[in-house]
Amino acid sequence: MRKVALTVILMAAFALLTAANASAQQYPNVKNLKPFSAATNFMSLPGYLRWVVHQQTQNWITYAEASRVVAQQ
Repeated sequence: MRKVALTVILMAAFALLTAANASAQQYPNVKNLKPFSAATNFMSLPGYLRWVVHQQTQNWITYAEASRVVAQQ
């Protein structure tokens, strides 16, 4: 009984750790681009990042999220 309980607990912990890593979004790197240039389709870096993410995933991220990602890059 203890082995089964220990196995269930370990599997649950592994599932939680794996789910946390899988949910982390990987965004395209835009730090080397110049804002409002032809390379960014004349958009700001957060705006361009939002557009690129939409092209890849068909989902829009918020401007606040895009600004945070650009600042971190």
